[in-house]
Amino acid sequence: MSTATLKTGDGTTTLRTLYYVRFGFALVWAILMMAIAKTINPGVGVLLVLYPLFDVAAAVIDFRTSGSSRPKVPLYVNMALSLLAAVGVGIAAASGIPSVLRVWGAWAITAGIVQLIVAILRYRLGGQWPMILSGGISVLAGASFILMGGGANPTLTTVAGYALLGGVFFLISAARLHRLASRR
Repeated sequence: MSTATLKTGDGTTTLRTLYYVRFGFALVWAILMMAIAKTINPGVGVLLVLYPLFDVAAAVIDFRTSGSSRPKVPLYVNMALSLLAAVGVGIAAASGIPSVLRVWGAWAITAGIVQLIVAILRYRLGGQWPMILSGGISVLAGASFILMGGGANPTLTTVAGYALLGGVFFLISAARLHRLASRR
């Protein structure tokens, strides 16, 4: 698909498609994580690094297709945070689940703040309330991951639930954008 194809209409077509893809990825990722994340093993390590790398790729696509009228600085920040998170969880995986939860929590807090900013700036596009809620929940979830990292018997299945909930918010936002586009 060319960049010209991606920029159809007012730019919401690509955003909507990206949100649908993000939902699908989150669903598959969460299912895999729940299935194998009893301990940190090579497969779990790959999944942990893959999730923030997918976020980087999604931010790059969003950046390249969002047009000149929309702010791009938060997307740069998101790319940097997600890249740092990928490296951070890769390193933390060698230290165990508590370290992974702390890094994941710090990423969830910062990425949630950025998601809130982006959604507020895109509010006029429509379909952004789910993204605003998702950003706020991400901040709260991040704090809970950090706390879980210091608790007894921490588990990685919580990050799978977090990813799945985030995916559901992407699905709702995509559906709202789809409905808005069909009205136009």
